[in-house]
Amino acid sequence: MSDMGDTSDDDEYYYCLLHKTVEQGQSCANSERLGPYATEAEARGAIAQAAEKTEAWDNDPRWKDD
Repeated sequence: MSDMGDTSDDDEYYYCLLHKTVEQGQSCANSERLGPYATEAEARGAIAQAAEKTEAWDNDPRWKDD
């Protein structure tokens, strides 16, 4: 069997919305986490990144329903 570049879930980081922590690998349900992220630092910034994206979408004139 060859390694076709597959990454194991154990090598990826997630931000758990339930525990409000960064977790590595498969621990909490997918519905309770953000990710995957390549690094712990990226996962730690998941909430800030989500807030920035939400702000951008809220202010995008293509999506305004005034």
